[in-house]
Amino acid sequence: MSAGEVVASLGAHDTRGLSQVEVTRRRQAAGPNLLPEATRRSLTRMILDQFSDLMVVVLLVAAILAGVVGEPQDSFAIVAIILLNAGLGVVQDYRAGQAVASLRALAAPAARVVREGASRLIPAADLVPGDLAMVEAGDIIPADLRLVGAHNLRVDEAALSGESTAVEKTTAPLPVETSALGDRRNMAWKGTIATYGRGAGVVVATGLRTELGRIATLLGAAEPTLTPLQQRLKRFAAQLAGIVLMICGVVFGIGLLRGEPPVLMFLTAVSLAVAAMPEALPAVVTVALALGARRMARHRALVRRLHAVETLGSVTVICSDKTGTLTSNRMTVTQLRRPPGWDVIGLTDPHDPLARALALNTDAVRGDDGQVTGEATEAALLHHVTASLPETAAHAERYPRVDELPFSSERGRMTTRHVHDDTGHFLVMKGSPERVLSRCSHAWSPDGPVALEREAAEAAAAAMAREGLRVMAFAHRDDPHGEDALAEHHEAGFVLLGMVGLLDAPRPEAQAAVAECHAAGIRVVMITGDHPGTADAVARMVGIQATNGHAIATGTDLARWDDAALEREVDQVAVYARVAPEHKLRIVQALQRRGACVAMTGDGVNDAP
Repeated sequence: MSAGEVVASLGAHDTRGLSQVEVTRRRQAAGPNLLPEATRRSLTRMILDQFSDLMVVVLLVAAILAGVVGEPQDSFAIVAIILLNAGLGVVQDYRAGQAVASLRALAAPAARVVREGASRLIPAADLVPGDLAMVEAGDIIPADLRLVGAHNLRVDEAALSGESTAVEKTTAPLPVETSALGDRRNMAWKGTIATYGRGAGVVVATGLRTELGRIATLLGAAEPTLTPLQQRLKRFAAQLAGIVLMICGVVFGIGLLRGEPPVLMFLTAVSLAVAAMPEALPAVVTVALALGARRMARHRALVRRLHAVETLGSVTVICSDKTGTLTSNRMTVTQLRRPPGWDVIGLTDPHDPLARALALNTDAVRGDDGQVTGEATEAALLHHVTASLPETAAHAERYPRVDELPFSSERGRMTTRHVHDDTGHFLVMKGSPERVLSRCSHAWSPDGPVALEREAAEAAAAAMAREGLRVMAFAHRDDPHGEDALAEHHEAGFVLLGMVGLLDAPRPEAQAAVAECHAAGIRVVMITGDHPGTADAVARMVGIQATNGHAIATGTDLARWDDAALEREVDQVAVYARVAPEHKLRIVQALQRRGACVAMTGDGVNDAP
């Protein structure tokens, strides 16, 4: 749908917003724009949960029987051990619950909206469908928005979709087949962050109806399961109770056959049952798990339930997110190529035209402490050139910018004008390869500009893209019309300087961690919302595909496969890309049906299921 059609369908207005009367009516119908928090368990419930284990129930029965047959010392010993076990579990559960509660700070506290033609700041919880919300760089998106205005707006969706780079937004309608969250560029999702530009959007979903709310619903619908240790202890307790009862029955029967008094034989059988109970087992298990949780805490790992410590030792498959988990969630320059041969190069000369272009055509800023701030891609480019060639940090002063044509998603490029030694001007262009190549007539060479071989340049860009890189092309030219206002008709006759490939590179420790998992017999599978090409490149870098096969599945494939088909494929697929939260649940469930013990790891809300 077009932006106008969306606004009309919601009974809203794209400039005046809603009236206060309409807001009140809609809030009553839709409820507050909040995600319900799970009710925290009371201390009483935490204590009672410690006595729900079958092994503990068996020991409680044994303690009662010991008191009945006149062995209070045994009864007191069993009760003391059970209380110690419960105390350790309650303390760990309570402390972890307090820590988790302190981490809940995701929702946007306020939102800028237009109502009755006036802009106002309101609590994000008061947003209703049809509201006109305004966003700018630095804002957390307060609800799911269909964008009706976007001025160079880019949104970091890594936490929700796994997209490693900020997404350039548009207001144009998209094809019906655009289903993956990362491809819906005319939407802004609740909980994501605007990193550049500004925009406006009409609220289409609030609270649990948002994509973030869908994830909360999935989490609430997940069925709790026993850990492997709990399953083994439950099975052991049932088997032990059956065997003890059988032996006691045999002893009681033999005694009666020998003519012993029934009361004496009953007390003997009960005493035998109490003696056979391993009353120290729960305490030993709990102490061992508590020590494990303490060791993990020293590595900044928070364990809420003690049995989760042992579960990690039973894992056979790890389903890992990519962005921020296997990678650093920070764009990095990994490859530079330049004409005429399009060889991979490194920057060695601060006066190299390509190095100068990287340092000048950017809105990122390098602080006095050496830290670079700005949009992720631009910050990565400036950081690379100033880290490789510190002298280039002075280029901004030596060649001051006097005019610019800013980047936009429609233009796909950015052009800046600079003063050269106070005697003339020159232009520097940066953008997507196809947009920059269309403005170039020549290419750089050591001996001076040569005619541009467009097919060779396009092949170089395609080769870099196949490696999962985000490719940026750079070009320059002298500007004899430097006194005129810079306009698009000046963007012609440029000299192509080269191309730069960027990637959210793997963490330095990721490859070793994957190799260690493989050595331990643990299979590692990547599940991400990012683009398949990017996911494939990172997977190969960290060694996932090399070990697990070459199959890549997308969210489209998962939507097409039924549960039986997914179960057939799940042992072969090493990388899942462009997936939604419900897909992650299906993948884990399919692996479990295949007998795997699965752990999931990630740093975004999309990884929660």
